[in-house]
Amino acid sequence: MRIFAVGLLVCSALLGQDFDVLIRGGKIVDGTGSFWYYADLGIRGDSIAAIGLLRDKAAKTTIEAKGLVVAPGFIDIHTHSRIGIFRHPEAENYLRQGVTTVIEGNDGSSPLPLAPFLERLSKTPLGLNFASFVGQGSIRQEVMGLAARKSTAGEVAKMKDIVKQAMLDGAFGMSTGLFYVPGNFTPMEEVVELAKVAGEYGGMHISHMRSEGDKVLDAVAETIRIGEEGHLPTQVTHHKIIGAASWGKSTDSLALIEAARARGVDVTVDAYPYTASSTGTAAMFPQLALEGGQKALLERLAAPERRAEIKAEIARRIQFDRGGGDPKNVVMASCGFDHALDGKSLAEITKDRNRVVNFANAAETAIELQSQGGCSAIYHAISEEDVERILRYPFTMVGSDGEIPTLGAGVPHPRSYGTFARVLGRYVRERKTITLEDAVHKMSGLPAVRLRMFDRGFLLPGLKADVVLFDPATVADRATFEKPHQYAVGFRWVIVNGTPVIADGKLNAARPGRVLYGPAKK
Repeated sequence: MRIFAVGLLVCSALLGQDFDVLIRGGKIVDGTGSFWYYADLGIRGDSIAAIGLLRDKAAKTTIEAKGLVVAPGFIDIHTHSRIGIFRHPEAENYLRQGVTTVIEGNDGSSPLPLAPFLERLSKTPLGLNFASFVGQGSIRQEVMGLAARKSTAGEVAKMKDIVKQAMLDGAFGMSTGLFYVPGNFTPMEEVVELAKVAGEYGGMHISHMRSEGDKVLDAVAETIRIGEEGHLPTQVTHHKIIGAASWGKSTDSLALIEAARARGVDVTVDAYPYTASSTGTAAMFPQLALEGGQKALLERLAAPERRAEIKAEIARRIQFDRGGGDPKNVVMASCGFDHALDGKSLAEITKDRNRVVNFANAAETAIELQSQGGCSAIYHAISEEDVERILRYPFTMVGSDGEIPTLGAGVPHPRSYGTFARVLGRYVRERKTITLEDAVHKMSGLPAVRLRMFDRGFLLPGLKADVVLFDPATVADRATFEKPHQYAVGFRWVIVNGTPVIADGKLNAARPGRVLYGPAKK
């Protein structure tokens, strides 16, 4: 009889609960950019049920949020997570930064076809939400290989069909990587034709531009034209100014964007808060040298005159572009053929090979590395002034350009561990580059609206309950270029679709993440 009575008491309590999760007394920063305010927030199921004075309400889980900021879960509009998500579906490196949604398929590269990838993902227990663009470079390679030529009318028709199907499969738009092969071989007119299809189905265009160095302004103008002529939203992704000779050009690039917006072009920006980029060692090579793939590259390098031309261009890029004027600024993140090189600079590797460290010899070393399959590398060639100017721009959102790494593997760019916490710690609290409200807006509401992801990104009743709680006095990135495998600190609670995945600072076993589908999904 006593056991029965206890059972009745528990059932009565459950029936009388108003919320599944009740967050009390936090500073609400709602993602709109509006000033913060004190309030309670109640979650029922996977959605925000109420915001206001809720202290007389009951809940299964009550969180006392005094001294904490309560914000929408952050949306990382630029990631490369499609490999890591299956190895580490909890995505702890992102959750520890407050990221509850990641977007894949950037820089012109994506799974093709998209549907099987998303289907496999939907069967994977995820720690956060996952969405994707379709990559123009992947589409072109599917239809044309790595050929440096104009497409035929028939090939364009095939590529447009692939874009259409990807949009129907759930893509949020089309990405381009016009710096990379084969995107670099694509005339703007061809990109526009594909972009029109993505726009017709409600998608956006997001671009790693042809240049982020001496021709950056031309590249921004092209990105704007793709949106303007393709009749869809367009975005300069991970906007940066590479090479000391070009530093300061963010003033002009942002002026181009502002002028385009003034005449009605829907153009925006995203950026990460670091003075170094990261991509493959192939970025030091002229794109035409990479036509046809690795075998073709090796054949060109075996021809003395062609090798000399390639080497000269690599030396130029080390001196004036991604190399930042010194081979020591190019640091290997991961070399699959020899992990002993991970963390070593191009200068160190050149010296280890008994060469005097200069641009020509560093170029020779780069050729050797690429001939063995290449490495991912970090390039220190960006100024802090440009980083802050771009971050302050009202239509700039935050994207990591990161991945879901294996803890301890290689020496990757710290952006995968620290981007969003770094914005809050360094650029809000310490440098006061932007306000707290602006930062949260750039990391939640702005990308949500950009993606037409209207069911999340803000703290409003009825929207999905992706919610983060962090301490504004202690939130910080811990990952450095020397020791990148360090989680961000300061995030006490991370809630995905109404379920806490980080509770009082501890990652739990809950995996409530979902695959999110774009506006044309059938």
